[in-house]
Amino acid sequence: MLDKSQKRKLLGQILIEQGVITTDQLQIALTEQRRTNKPLGKIIVSLGFATEAVMRDVLGEVLGQESVELITAVPDPEALKLIPKELARKLKVLPISHDPDTNSLTVATIDSYDLPTLDRVRAYIGGRIQIKTLLAGEIEIENSIDQFYGHELSVDGILHEIETGEVDYDSLLAESDEYSHPLVRLVDAMLSDAVKRGSSDIHFEPEEGFLRIRYRIDGVLRQIRSLHKNYWLAIAVRLKVMSRMNIAETRAPQDGRISLTISGRPIDFRVSTQPTSHGENIVLRILDRQKGIVPIESLGFSEQALASLKLIMARPEGIILITGPTGSGKTTTLYSMLSYLNSEGVNIMTLEDPVEYPMPMIRQTSVNEAVKLDFANGIRSIMRQDPDIILVGEIRDEETADMGFRAAMTGHQVYSTLHTNSAIGAVPRLLDIGVLPDIMAGNIIGVVAQRLIRLLCNKCKQPYEASESEKLLLKADPKEPLKLYRPYGCEHCNHQGYSGRSAILEVLHMDADLDELIARRATNREISKLALAKGFVTLAENGLEKIRLGLTSVEEVSRVVDLTGRMQ
Repeated sequence: MLDKSQKRKLLGQILIEQGVITTDQLQIALTEQRRTNKPLGKIIVSLGFATEAVMRDVLGEVLGQESVELITAVPDPEALKLIPKELARKLKVLPISHDPDTNSLTVATIDSYDLPTLDRVRAYIGGRIQIKTLLAGEIEIENSIDQFYGHELSVDGILHEIETGEVDYDSLLAESDEYSHPLVRLVDAMLSDAVKRGSSDIHFEPEEGFLRIRYRIDGVLRQIRSLHKNYWLAIAVRLKVMSRMNIAETRAPQDGRISLTISGRPIDFRVSTQPTSHGENIVLRILDRQKGIVPIESLGFSEQALASLKLIMARPEGIILITGPTGSGKTTTLYSMLSYLNSEGVNIMTLEDPVEYPMPMIRQTSVNEAVKLDFANGIRSIMRQDPDIILVGEIRDEETADMGFRAAMTGHQVYSTLHTNSAIGAVPRLLDIGVLPDIMAGNIIGVVAQRLIRLLCNKCKQPYEASESEKLLLKADPKEPLKLYRPYGCEHCNHQGYSGRSAILEVLHMDADLDELIARRATNREISKLALAKGFVTLAENGLEKIRLGLTSVEEVSRVVDLTGRMQ
């Protein structure tokens, strides 16, 4: 491992190797460094040999430190309050996020190894605070200090500012001092607020006289704000500018993407507009890379289901399907499975609509209507790229299904999603699409069906004695007492009674007996009867097990899974 001085000596050589500067430019910078004793990186920027952004990224690589592009960063108002403007300017640091739970502060700095500076930050704040650093350019930090300090950054504060002052909508499109406009800060603050609350989607919904803003938290939409309709035009324009959409087009749907740094980590937003009777409806899907790829052991699988899934993934060829409705976590499960399989010895290629989370070593492709690259054509092209594992975002039609099964039949492992209500329901769905039973038999190696359920808040969940119908549902002894839990609500869970989510799953491991039933077009009842005899655990049973463990409530499981069949 190189120490700090050795790494710094390599900076000039790395800049040459990456084509950032020439040997002559390095010699000029080194001569200037001997004269002024300034950091080499700063001299290279001042001489105009490289931009500050390039130097920031290269320095981060040399020092083994993460870097941050402050032009897309949204700082935490609570973090900014911890360090005053003059001290931030003097120490050349910018507070980005503060996590009271871990007592940590993330700051952008020009030198992550400048211990005296970090000690001064620690001493000023007091207490045993952990300082996390992200590398940024000096000019970037100075500009951001001027930009963010002195402006109200909380949602409530900005709304108060808007309500008590005149809003100049034209200045939204002005390039100078754009951030000083309160509606620009309001949009950034709402995006940041949604991420910190753990939202998966943000809905901006215009009504006749007002704008409704809702976050989807733990799978359930929750109204957060209502604003006067007068503000919607400016907010919509700002969102379109950020996502590089056509601001003049209001009658046709549009799609875009926003990339920001929030709480010190990169966050992407997939933006969609839809014309409605009261104006454009805008929905943002939050793609948090840190939460997007979860270790397969942390998905909430039971030991039996996890063992069954790993056994399926060990098969060298065939199709593995993940089924469930929109928002049931299919993509997260697929990415976790690919991450588990990802190694130097395999070539994994994906076709997605669009690529949501970048993954190292995996070749990811977005389907693109403009160049006629759909799922079927994409699979045909990928087959020439020597893949071992192929991910197809979704099997939607006969052509895509046909190409997917062809890939599976020629020695590839294929992963895809399908919209069905259960694992066994994948068979009639594929028949409906047009896949022949003979093709399905032997080529489907496993089907996973899943839903996401909210978990009860550990701080406030309330125990109660189960009723007779609940004991019947859980197949418990009606004469024995049974303690279950229900939601209550406290500050920790925003008075919802639930905090966080977990998957409930069913894993159908295909074998020769089940293949035979599929080949002769057996009914769902026959397939289900045989699967249950072989130890198949249904979604309902997995959900009821989580109720028995006190992790969730009967109402929550019945919200996502039909439990009526268990009452008979």
